[in-house]
Amino acid sequence: MKDLKDSVEALLFISGNGMSIKELADGLQVTPDEVRLVLDSLMDDYEEREGGIFIRESSGKFFFSTTPKVFRHIKDFLKVNKRQTLSKSMLETLAIIAYRQPITLPDIEQIRGVNSRSMVTALLSKKLIKQSGVKEAPGRPALYSTTKEFLEYFGLNSLEELPPPSEVKELDFEEL
Repeated sequence: MKDLKDSVEALLFISGNGMSIKELADGLQVTPDEVRLVLDSLMDDYEEREGGIFIRESSGKFFFSTTPKVFRHIKDFLKVNKRQTLSKSMLETLAIIAYRQPITLPDIEQIRGVNSRSMVTALLSKKLIKQSGVKEAPGRPALYSTTKEFLEYFGLNSLEELPPPSEVKELDFEEL
């Protein structure tokens, strides 16, 4: 078990983009249940240690990340810019898409009550949303959905982890 634990830790360390349980199990020729047990043990070890790194899960992949308490120190050292924040209008548009996807631009604009083309364009450029098809309606408007990058940006594994619209206080989601 110790060899498996060491191997999983090493693979996560060198992976860069993280690894799924299936990728680890296939690569190490063990069962996904064995990998899950090892990952849980490793995550507990890093949490108990309270050091500068930990193992986190996002979008179904596990990877090393720095703890929030040391981020400001390493950010200055590496001259890393803080993750670009999203404006209230962008967040509102993104929330509508996340909760109503797939959704068209006219539907977004109807809910928001304002022109939203620039918000959708900005979210597309940030790869937080994507065109996921066209609606079978006159003019065949594009349908928009969230992306894997959306999940990663907000630290989610799936859309099921989104809070219910009734719990989101910042915005009025009565129409969602």
